[in-house]
Amino acid sequence: MIGSKNDTEGRLLGELIAQVLEGLGLPVERRLGLGPTLIVRSALLSGEIDLYPEYTGNVAFFSATETDPAWKTGDGAYHRAASLDAARGLVWLARAPANNTWLIAVQGRLARERNLATMADFASAVRADLIRLAASTEFVESPAALPSFEAAYGFSLPLSRIVSLPGGDTAVTARAAAEGISGINAGMVYGTDGALAALDLTVMSDPKGAQIVYEPAPVIRADTLDRYPQIRRALDPVFARLDAETLRQLNAAITVEGRTASAVAAEWLGREAGRP
Repeated sequence: MIGSKNDTEGRLLGELIAQVLEGLGLPVERRLGLGPTLIVRSALLSGEIDLYPEYTGNVAFFSATETDPAWKTGDGAYHRAASLDAARGLVWLARAPANNTWLIAVQGRLARERNLATMADFASAVRADLIRLAASTEFVESPAALPSFEAAYGFSLPLSRIVSLPGGDTAVTARAAAEGISGINAGMVYGTDGALAALDLTVMSDPKGAQIVYEPAPVIRADTLDRYPQIRRALDPVFARLDAETLRQLNAAITVEGRTASAVAAEWLGREAGRP
């Protein structure tokens, strides 16, 4: 039984996993779009599902270890997640080299005019009172999100320059930045959001690694993997090819072009099957 969260990328990754396992001739039941993180995680731990795609950095919050510096690098986050979850009877398969962490994107026109490319540039724009940000309440208040950026890059964005939204839908914050709604010119986004290029947004890079790393990987119950060890051999090379640009393109095919996750996953797997 394969689960996923109820977001675009969760459904896409769940479909990729399901179709690969069907290709092995295994019986597959989908429970894609099962719910938010904690519901899907609980379903895995209880044995209600056998595997689902999760992000390495989320284990920092499951284990209340988010201040551990290991979470700030790809290798560190992956090995820390795998080690902590092994005690819970879970196995992390190979991760995708795609960091879907919190980031900030700036309206393309403003980024080009002011040469904004990094969070250091963004900090300078904040100090010049040029930025009005749309973000979720969690992003604004969580010590691991905006406050972490502020501490790393030496700026403070006044609450009067932030439009705080109760949900975490980056489609809303990204569109607000792109369209300049209520004077907004920057928005909270995730690293592999599909609509970034279409909306003409420039993502600010995070050279100081202020954010926890969130790379996706299939997490499977150890007893299920013991029964079907071929799952690792089949999924590891698939996820190894899902870099950030690839995920952005696949997500865009769903969110921008309106295609189904099933069709997008099948087409990509078909193309990959023909590559050496």
